[in-house]
Amino acid sequence: MDDLDRGLLAALQRDATQSYAALAQAVGLSTGAAHERVRKLREQGVIRRTTVDVDPAAVGRGVLAFVLVEANAWMGDRPTHEALAALPEVEEAHVIAGPASLLVKLRVGTPEQLQASLRRLFQLDGVTGTRTIVVLETFFDRPLDPYPPNP
Repeated sequence: MDDLDRGLLAALQRDATQSYAALAQAVGLSTGAAHERVRKLREQGVIRRTTVDVDPAAVGRGVLAFVLVEANAWMGDRPTHEALAALPEVEEAHVIAGPASLLVKLRVGTPEQLQASLRRLFQLDGVTGTRTIVVLETFFDRPLDPYPPNP
């Protein structure tokens, strides 16, 4: 991956709907070369998907919470993965090291829905407790910077 690829990634993160001609102009390539590079980035799995950033509050999911899930068993297996993936309110789920086994990001519409989600998490095999952090305000949610950090 070179700086042209990183430039394409940065431009796509700003606006994935722009034309290949606009992408090419942004990084100094021909339209065909930009298209080919983007195709290869998709093929290699660097670009995992193209999506739309929706305002959660506008679709009734304005309550954001992070939940540390404590367990008495290893939670990094396929059944746990499938159980969490089956819950539509779970946006992210991570196996972690530290005081808990999982970190789960939930988005729901109301505190009552958050309570119901926590109840469903407690029903997972091995779960012994949760610690929930409700977000009051998000300052920013930054996309991944495709350029390596400067030492």
